[in-house]
Amino acid sequence: MRNNYGNYPDNPRRIVPEAVDGKVAPSPPTKYLLEMQGIEKKFPGVKALQNVNINIIPGEVHAIVGENGAGKTTLMKILNGVYQPDGGIIKINGEKIHIGTIYQAQHLGISIVFQEFNLCNHISIANNIFIGRHKNKFGIVDDRWVREYTRQVLTRLGMDMDPDRLIKTLSVAQKQMVEIAKAVSLEARIIVFDEPTSSLTEVEIEQLFKIIKQLKDEGKGIFYISHRMQELARIADRITILRDGQYVTTANYKDVSYDEIIKLMVGRELNNKFPQRSRHIGEVFFEAKNVRRKGLIDVDSFYLHRGEVLGVAGLVGSGRTETMRAVFGADRVDELMDITLAGKKIRIKNPTAAIQHGIAYLTEDRKENGLALRMNIERNISMASHRELSRYGIMNNSATVENAQAQCNKLSIRIPGLWQRAVFLSGGNQQKVVLAKWLCRSVKVLIMDEPTRGIDVGAKYEIYKLMDALLDTGIGIIMISSELPEIIGMSDRVIVFHAGRIAANLPIEEATQVKILEYAAGIHLAKATGGAA
Repeated sequence: MRNNYGNYPDNPRRIVPEAVDGKVAPSPPTKYLLEMQGIEKKFPGVKALQNVNINIIPGEVHAIVGENGAGKTTLMKILNGVYQPDGGIIKINGEKIHIGTIYQAQHLGISIVFQEFNLCNHISIANNIFIGRHKNKFGIVDDRWVREYTRQVLTRLGMDMDPDRLIKTLSVAQKQMVEIAKAVSLEARIIVFDEPTSSLTEVEIEQLFKIIKQLKDEGKGIFYISHRMQELARIADRITILRDGQYVTTANYKDVSYDEIIKLMVGRELNNKFPQRSRHIGEVFFEAKNVRRKGLIDVDSFYLHRGEVLGVAGLVGSGRTETMRAVFGADRVDELMDITLAGKKIRIKNPTAAIQHGIAYLTEDRKENGLALRMNIERNISMASHRELSRYGIMNNSATVENAQAQCNKLSIRIPGLWQRAVFLSGGNQQKVVLAKWLCRSVKVLIMDEPTRGIDVGAKYEIYKLMDALLDTGIGIIMISSELPEIIGMSDRVIVFHAGRIAANLPIEEATQVKILEYAAGIHLAKATGGAA
């Protein structure tokens, strides 16, 4: 059975290949499953795409790379009907088509897994996957069918989850897998993955790659956007490089080196991934004890030196983020925490108290928790400093503008003006805006959760340099990251979480990727106890 919103198998106990009226679609009359030619797109103050060309053939993974702001996601949103192009044509199987809406894209067999989640937190996994396209008869939704088909899709993805579970109860990684399940459920011919692994563990990434291989074998065309070059080497057949909204080149992936790709992306040589260390680490000036929540975290203590980057590693669900959110006062704890800052005992009951004591938190999901996407840059930067930028409760507009412009200059935030809405910024510039929001205040401890998630290598290096500059002012940084090269490249010391506890406290000289993974997976504990961790 098929309607305008996607394909459904008549039997929910099996997934069928792409079909129309029960018949498998014929082979395309041309070698290209899809062609996009001369695509143009403008936003206020920004020319996002200029004469961009790309195509894909059945059974291919076509990587799209470029710095943040290069136009990768914008191009794919045009393909998915989210944006309308200002110029250019799109062809499917050699026929020129128009994609006016997301529903039209789905009808044409196009599905996209966005980096930012498009999920409703207060409804179930099953209803999120089938939202807007529930199978029904005489207007009555067949809930049993929806749950059964959802369970089958989740099983295909290797996810042991209840279809009735609410989205708000899921981790970021689990939400990402639900987004992937939505795309797979459509049985689309063209699937776009936009930074799909940014929140996944190594085990989940391996499962995703198995799914992608399966989709390739079924003849699907897959566009894959990622800043993780080591992933592309494993799965990409061809690669297209964009820079500043313009097409640079397309090549067989095996024919180009990593250094060549980076040079074409950024337009310059990028010799170092991480800044040279020249840090002056001082005394222990922050310590948290008794951070506990039954069944989730059980941390005796951890500490931070002045001028130090404390790397926090661990698998998703290990308690690393939950611990830091508790310290920031964002999540409840079961007993009173013992926190010392600069030699003084402090009490943190909520984020407001943490901010007043000089503790700042950059969340892992900047779009959901770090920014007001529909507000402009000036307001986003100033939102945590209303008291400092107002008098008698009235905002001082000139001081607000001056403050925001100073932060943009300091952090090299590339925008046409402070009037620009945050939603239109690249990932790297969005992260800088979140950082600027906190730097307006007197910060002593900066907690950064996945600080370079979803941003390109050039923007990552800029964030790293900013971190080093902040350390020179005498603050301490706690950095949570799923990228082990980043943990090792930027940290002075590493704590590793396993099952809600700190399993290791490693000097950077001892922190190898293998050792960190062993502690994160509980292998050291298993060896010590002679059994499973």
